[in-house]
Amino acid sequence: MTDFSKVHYYRKQEQSAQPVKVKTDVCIYGASSAGVAAAVQAHRMGHTVALVAFGSRLGGLSSGGLGATDIGNKAAIGGISREFYDAVGRHYGKDKPQWIFEPHVAQKIFNEWIEECGIPVYYNQHLHKADVHAGRLARIWMENGNEFAADVYIDATYEGDLLAMAGVSYHAGRESNSVYRETLNGIHYGHPNHNFKAWTDPYCIPGKPDSGLLYGVADEHPGIQGQGDSCIQAYNFRICLSENPDNRFAFPMPPGYSPEHYELLLRYIHNGVWDAMRLNIRMPNGKTDLNNYGGVSTDLIGGNYDWPEGSYEHRERIFQEHLNYNMGMLYFLSNDERVPLNIRKEMSTWGLPADEYTDNGLWTPQLYIREARRMISDVVMTESHCRGSEVVTDSIGLAAYQMDSHNCRRIVLDGRCVNEGNVEVGASAPYPISYRSIVPKGEECTNLLVPVCLSSSHIAYGSIRMEPVFMVLGQSAAVAASISMAQQVPVQEVDYGLLQEELLRLNQILQFT
Repeated sequence: MTDFSKVHYYRKQEQSAQPVKVKTDVCIYGASSAGVAAAVQAHRMGHTVALVAFGSRLGGLSSGGLGATDIGNKAAIGGISREFYDAVGRHYGKDKPQWIFEPHVAQKIFNEWIEECGIPVYYNQHLHKADVHAGRLARIWMENGNEFAADVYIDATYEGDLLAMAGVSYHAGRESNSVYRETLNGIHYGHPNHNFKAWTDPYCIPGKPDSGLLYGVADEHPGIQGQGDSCIQAYNFRICLSENPDNRFAFPMPPGYSPEHYELLLRYIHNGVWDAMRLNIRMPNGKTDLNNYGGVSTDLIGGNYDWPEGSYEHRERIFQEHLNYNMGMLYFLSNDERVPLNIRKEMSTWGLPADEYTDNGLWTPQLYIREARRMISDVVMTESHCRGSEVVTDSIGLAAYQMDSHNCRRIVLDGRCVNEGNVEVGASAPYPISYRSIVPKGEECTNLLVPVCLSSSHIAYGSIRMEPVFMVLGQSAAVAASISMAQQVPVQEVDYGLLQEELLRLNQILQFT
């Protein structure tokens, strides 16, 4: 059964009596898929590497539940990223890439890569402070006192924690459309997907505004289309479920369970719409990758605004709120007698797989951080790049997914619930990502690369933020780090001709034809 005591984002690390001091060529903070790709590539180029992981697992979301790869166009993916999906294919007995897989398969591949390279991984390392001298990161310290020094650093976290501590400019939230001359940024109404398809009353006592709002509904002004704000697109867990009776546990009641949290979902169901579990993509061995769908589902809209800049303790509280909400929804739909019998019967065919996350209470430790900090550098990727009306000349890889933002707010309009912020607009074609978007401004930090929280507007990041692309950018960042060290120049002054030549040699796809 699920042991919820094991499911955490953060547990404080006490000061070590004998902290380690590590000096390497490259220090990668964050063991996301981008971090693993960067570590492997740096090692292949002959460099010493330290992979410093916040948690206790490798691979981030790629091994944390997102087994149904969001990709857009598979032809846009090359290099180490392609190697990963080739390895998945081989695991399942195929001689071609496989893009849908079980979480433990991804973790096995990442672990094997790191072990084969002999790359030291330092787990459960929580960034505490950084020494920045004359525009260079000199060393970073962890909460437990461990110290890491390197010639070049790569921030491969989903939050951009290292870039922030290094004093690099960033933005969190949605920019106004006017900032980068966009049309899909900021407050956004108009996209019907993931919104209410039936009138649903938001008040504790239907029809009575003075009774208060149901859980998950915010008392906010609707705002103006295109207006910027500090809201963050919703997080959830990509939940691995099993329909195999011999490999599943019934959904348990989480410790913070409150049936009142699902009153809005219940009303929506009674209004004739049952789609909260619709977006589950089948994976091998009777499993599925469950994502958010419709008006009320696994996204905890509005529950994540403080995550990007929150303390570790505050993030832990947010993590537990998402865990309780997601697991509680599954338990509610399976057990609450107010839920129609046909839905409860449908839910009873699913459970938590007994063979996934066995060291973590059968639940993924990776919250889906769809967006947090985004660096602001000399080149900001925007809607114009996604649409192909502006094309960069220093490509380090391609993005191919649609401009995709999950909802940012759930509010009341004319007495009914409305979700706001959903955008799903296709990119014109796979488009190049600028090298300058993964390096800070030269006056801020000269030996840091940022392949995950890169320089991008909210709406463009919704297209770029896919796991295969993060692996592409992680590998390209490691190659740039190697050239920077060889040329003894800041990362901003890396010879792009050399970088391009090396990336092409490594089968990175830089232009789409």
